[in-house]
Amino acid sequence: PSRTKSKRRLTRGRILMYRIAVLITAAYLELVWRTGRIRIVGADRLETVLREHGAIVPIFWHQHLLMCARFLCDGSTPGLKPGFMISPSVDGEAPSMLARLYGAHVVRGSGSYTGIRAVRGVHQAIAKELISPAITPDGPRGPRFKMKPGAIFAAQISRKPVVPIAYAARPARLLRTWDKFVIPFPFSKVRIAIGEPYFPERKLDDEQMQHAERELEHRLLQVFREAKAHLD
Repeated sequence: PSRTKSKRRLTRGRILMYRIAVLITAAYLELVWRTGRIRIVGADRLETVLREHGAIVPIFWHQHLLMCARFLCDGSTPGLKPGFMISPSVDGEAPSMLARLYGAHVVRGSGSYTGIRAVRGVHQAIAKELISPAITPDGPRGPRFKMKPGAIFAAQISRKPVVPIAYAARPARLLRTWDKFVIPFPFSKVRIAIGEPYFPERKLDDEQMQHAERELEHRLLQVFREAKAHLD
């Protein structure tokens, strides 16, 4: 058994449980993805920014993780090398397994983005390998729809833009979790919207950082409204 940042132990039994859960999740995700009526809103925006900058910092609310992550791993966007920043705790092991199953790069770090390991990992991934590691800025435990600075730090050190993404689906179920996680049903109508890129200044004081966080919160909620509008 090994340990992660959490005091919980990553035992062989827990790893086996995670592997089973990951396979079940991937099977359901593929069922939804392959049967869903999926449309990407603003795909040209994403292709343009990738051509210009080589890599980006995609962000989406934790609530929208399922389909936004699957979209990034779809292989349909030229030049996009998907990655994910995932909590270094034991709870991050299952998402890491799922990301690797889809061939995505994993950087272990949190939305609050503390730790030298995360900083080095993100810089190596984005600036040197041109991987675009997605971040859920209100994860891993909330509060819901409240931006943490991790994505802004990632954009600052890599000099790449932050790109907000959101989706809406019908029919879908909202779980009774802190994030009200959205799980679409098979054959659902799904709209995934890509927002305009955001370029944070290289240096931000505390007040400017808070302003940048509020701006990205606004953009994420706006792109979510755009996805819902196209759903209707």
